Amino acid sequence: MRQRTFLTPTLREIPADAEITSHQLMLRAGFIRQTASGIYSYLPLGKRVLRKIEDIIRSEMDSAGGQEVLLPAIQPAELWEESGRLGDYGPELMRLKDRHNRDFVLGATHEEVITTLVRDDVQTYKKLPMNLYQIQTKFRDERRPRFGVLRSREFIMKDAYSFDTSQEGLNESYQSMYQAYQNIFTRCQLDFRAVEADSGAIGGTDTHEFMVLSDIGEDTIAYSDSSDFAANVEIAPVFVDYIKSDVSPLELETVETPNVKTIKELTAFLNIKSEATIKSLLFIVNEEPVLVLVRGDHEVNEIKVRNAFNKATAELATPEQTAEILGCETGFIGPIGIPEGVTVIADKAIESIVNGVCGANEKDKHLKNVNPDRDFKVSRYEDLRLIQEGDPSPDGKGTIQFAMGIEVGHVFKLGTKYSEALGAKYLDENGKSQTMIMGCYGIGVTRTIAAIVEQNHDDNGIVWPTSVAPFDLHLVTINVKDVDQKQLSEELYQTLSEERYEVLYDDRPERAGVKFKDSDLIGLPVRIAVGKKASEGVVEVKIRKTGEMLEVHVSELQDKLKHILTELR
Repeated sequence: MRQRTFLTPTLREIPADAEITSHQLMLRAGFIRQTASGIYSYLPLGKRVLRKIEDIIRSEMDSAGGQEVLLPAIQPAELWEESGRLGDYGPELMRLKDRHNRDFVLGATHEEVITTLVRDDVQTYKKLPMNLYQIQTKFRDERRPRFGVLRSREFIMKDAYSFDTSQEGLNESYQSMYQAYQNIFTRCQLDFRAVEADSGAIGGTDTHEFMVLSDIGEDTIAYSDSSDFAANVEIAPVFVDYIKSDVSPLELETVETPNVKTIKELTAFLNIKSEATIKSLLFIVNEEPVLVLVRGDHEVNEIKVRNAFNKATAELATPEQTAEILGCETGFIGPIGIPEGVTVIADKAIESIVNGVCGANEKDKHLKNVNPDRDFKVSRYEDLRLIQEGDPSPDGKGTIQFAMGIEVGHVFKLGTKYSEALGAKYLDENGKSQTMIMGCYGIGVTRTIAAIVEQNHDDNGIVWPTSVAPFDLHLVTINVKDVDQKQLSEELYQTLSEERYEVLYDDRPERAGVKFKDSDLIGLPVRIAVGKKASEGVVEVKIRKTGEMLEVHVSELQDKLKHILTELR
């Protein structure tokens, strides 16, 4: 591709609204342009990277037995009503009406469409198992689109759906997709982890997120320093043996604590350790009040609270709700003397507290020498807190460390959540009607591009891995007016293209400095500069990843390129 007529509008300055490196570099290097908030156009360079990633995905999905389909982006709202998700999905679901005033949604995901498709066209066990996938645009009305294509309102996603006749079959499909995802992200040359996760609005159980390690990631990964254990911090289980002190319980005492509302303020005021305090938070779970207790040095895990009530709706009570139900401000809540009808659940660490401190349910007052069971009753003790760095790894090997991650893939075991609601059934070998068992598997294709850039850049620009680079080589003519340089460049462009290299040929009438800056910014794996030694048949080869510069005679160039690109894979 000749760069003189190629759409590569590079920028020297960092766009003011670009917060993170991938957003900045993808704009500056001419890979994307913003059309509206959270909506981007992909320019030729960006589209070529998209295609490379999609090709890797298709290769691995096809090898795993997937069949590619293309489903509609506009979906009848009645399908979402049938599955029960139309009201539950929330404001991220984009809705519209056609000229006949019929309700539709723009596809944020495709469980409903694929389930009804299979329901209508697969009736016998002889056609199962089946795995269907697509690569298509999705739409979600993000409240705050940010970070470029990492959190946008329109994005490209690969989503796959498996249909099986048994739980064992689902397990095999799930493992097949899990391995395919491992292969895909390895081929994209990413540093990633597969972590245990929560299924969220999609539903289902036994789910893993594929996280690319990055400081700008929005998710925290809890991982063992001595094993392969990794989980999203939101669902990582805590296995700690809490030792109860043998100190004798003391008499309950009320203390004045004016304007002391936080654990930090309380520990400083009373000169005590945070692990001696009880943090009480009021939740509204399925419209019923639930008081959740954790130790003062711990944080409540809202997902674990929700899961404790079978994935119920669980939200932290507002100050107004707290005042109405408990009659006090949020900073002074405690489990003693609460009204009837308020369920109390506690993290396991609470059970070991002796002579602790908690709120008195009265402004500017706390209670000392609080002891569970003696002073208040707990309906049940469960793991309700967020895991912390330094905690024992749940698999019993090593201790927990934290890392930030960008979610690029997610695999779910859906079970019969959608097939039951939408009537996706088949006849088994005995002619009996059975419900299909489903799995769901997604990859954020556009997110993956940003994640690759976040892990592969330097001060000068992007450093593309060979597997997804928009071109293999950047051929740069230093001075297009020099006859020898121009002639050698044309010969190399022809020869290298015939050898099936993808070549971006910078034949623009620009200064050498501009061309080199653009080349580093775009970040192709290898740059070949044709300059003053063109008459001698010598070119300068630069390896973008290492910065190494080599003078190579054109007679040895192809062997050298094969060696370099092999080393970079």
